[in-house]
Amino acid sequence: MADSSSPLSFLTDNTVAATIQDAYRAFSERRAALGLSNPGTVDNIAREVQKEVLLSNYMFTGLRADLTKVFCMSPLFRVSHAFAMGSQGNMPPYAFSAMYGSPKIFMQGNIGSDGALAAVGNYRWNSALVTKTNAQIMAGAQQGLLQIDNDYTGADFSASLKAFNPSCLDGGLTGIFVGSYLQSITPSLALGFETMWQRQGLNSRPEAAFSYCAKYKGQDWIATAQLQAQGVVAASYWKKLSERVEAGVDMNLQFAPSAAAALMGGPRRDGTTTIGAKYDFRASTFRAQIDSAGKLSCLLEKRIAMPISLTFAGEIDQVKQQAKLGLAVSLEIAGEELMEQQDKLEAQAQNAIPPPF
Repeated sequence: MADSSSPLSFLTDNTVAATIQDAYRAFSERRAALGLSNPGTVDNIAREVQKEVLLSNYMFTGLRADLTKVFCMSPLFRVSHAFAMGSQGNMPPYAFSAMYGSPKIFMQGNIGSDGALAAVGNYRWNSALVTKTNAQIMAGAQQGLLQIDNDYTGADFSASLKAFNPSCLDGGLTGIFVGSYLQSITPSLALGFETMWQRQGLNSRPEAAFSYCAKYKGQDWIATAQLQAQGVVAASYWKKLSERVEAGVDMNLQFAPSAAAALMGGPRRDGTTTIGAKYDFRASTFRAQIDSAGKLSCLLEKRIAMPISLTFAGEIDQVKQQAKLGLAVSLEIAGEELMEQQDKLEAQAQNAIPPPF
């Protein structure tokens, strides 16, 4: 009850406020009785397939060597040197990276020999709210990238608000703003949406887009579906075949309208389907995938000893008759005391709040 001597006590000490409080309390009790769990975020709705099984985040070409020195485990502080040769991506010949992490703060900085600079800074306000910032300056680019994320993780929902290059210095609001929300409806089903608003400049009109998503989780499988803006349909299916084997399917179908398609009586349809599998062995991990475009890819991660690991990547494009290969060597240097400290921290972190990575 509010203090009756307060001049604003009439806002809470009335029949309408009491009715609203009772209704909200009853709704919260029924909601808690359902036993719903957090469904994850909209960005990671297909994480099990796209980030765990498929090779999109792991493929590389050429030769690569990573040397990492760990100075402390709690808080985490390490530096690394990355060397690359023959890479067909944006990887510079040399890059230096430094990382600091604690239960509340995470910071990482990267600088490449080509002049590219990237910085990440995350802060956990409490067990539910995390603010993430990302700044990038690419070599030769006229404009950099500034991204600010605010992620809220509830007991049975997740909400996120992102801003890309926000600015109001020109007399108006410009940039890209994305908001998303994912809610568990039943212990297995989650529904959500994502909305986007952007304006490149004051001389251009603002644009908005809306998308919907759904996630269904079975005992050993997960299915997701997304209806995105401009007629893009995405679906994925992940299944755990055994304790060490996982498989997944990812499909994207885009209905792209064009003038020629309108004359022919319908939109042009482009689609890609990818099937992949992941095998976890005692000291290695093997991933393989094949897509409808005729590309066959595989990646093998092998730990030779505690500080040394090898990664082999290969891709064959049957349509273009091209092949790509990649070989990487990673060396992580840490003392025996740090390794023992890491084992203790991993045992204690099972029930702890995850860091804001």
